[in-house]
Amino acid sequence: MKTPGHAARELLAFYAEVGVDATIGEAPIDRLSLTQISTPVADLEPAPESAPDTQPRAAPVVARSSPDGVAPPEAAVMAARESARRAASLEELRAMLTGFEGCALRTTAKQLVFADGNPQARVMFVGEAPGREEDLEGLPFVGRSGKLLDRMMTAIGLNRTTAYIANIIPWRPPGNRTPTPQESQICLPFTLRQIELANPDILVCLGGPSAQTLLGVREGIKRTRGKWFAFHTGTREVRAIATFHPAYLLRSPLEKRFAWRDFLAVKKALDA
Repeated sequence: MKTPGHAARELLAFYAEVGVDATIGEAPIDRLSLTQISTPVADLEPAPESAPDTQPRAAPVVARSSPDGVAPPEAAVMAARESARRAASLEELRAMLTGFEGCALRTTAKQLVFADGNPQARVMFVGEAPGREEDLEGLPFVGRSGKLLDRMMTAIGLNRTTAYIANIIPWRPPGNRTPTPQESQICLPFTLRQIELANPDILVCLGGPSAQTLLGVREGIKRTRGKWFAFHTGTREVRAIATFHPAYLLRSPLEKRFAWRDFLAVKKALDA
């Protein structure tokens, strides 16, 4: 006969297996209603001016939080844009993200997952959000999908010393859930600045959410993949292409043949 304690342990083991490893709160919050909150410009407190230095600067103060502790979305996006604009290097950008409080995902994730690889590389891969393994190690694409990405890069002569890898969202969503459009928009200014500072020749969007967020496409990844787009980094125009996310390829191995064509197109573009 199973005891109540045994049943509780089985339930916790099930939660861990499906990726639920953090509690958010006991009381439900209607986060959709937060989009109706309007925040005056006066609620944004600019960071004090200081003399230039070579050390990473702290992020400017985020807009005041609402009574439940969550910053209004509009204010969070504005604060993210201001912080990202001030970053003069990838090191400063990382430091600003570490101190940024406008995205609630940072409170449930174990740590920031900023990037991996060589920021001077000619090609940059951008996925959607880190998973459990990435959250534990603090690096993007280190789980099963990361191992597949490594093999795909190796097949065209790339590795983590000749490529730069990041995500739209730098914090793991609880239970590996899909990030909300609101969360993506809050983090997007940092991603755009990261791409601008890395300054790659080719941008590869891994998965539909990455392509839709960065390239502004509305079609699904099956219609978008393999096509070249012009992407404006803020300082110049580079070539961008979308392909399947490695996690999707693990679930749908028959699609690997199309991803292989996309990677061959990236190799051809690099060789050219």
